[in-house]
Amino acid sequence: MRILVSAVVLSFFACLPCSAQTILKSEPLMLAPYEVAFVKDAACPSGKVLKVTGAIRGLHRRKACVALAGEQASLATATP
Repeated sequence: MRILVSAVVLSFFACLPCSAQTILKSEPLMLAPYEVAFVKDAACPSGKVLKVTGAIRGLHRRKACVALAGEQASLATATP
């Protein structure tokens, strides 16, 4: 029983860092196919961020303004 409880607690703490999204100040130059980056962009209305999805060679990246909850987002300190 203790092993089961400790496994559940450990899996809960392992998932905490993945629940937050980092918002970048500028769009990254290199982005792997299907990788997602959130960018604080002036083109999007207030309260929304630009969601950039990487594409395979020869195709354009997908860009869309999306809303993120305040507890899910954190502004990145480093600019790529």
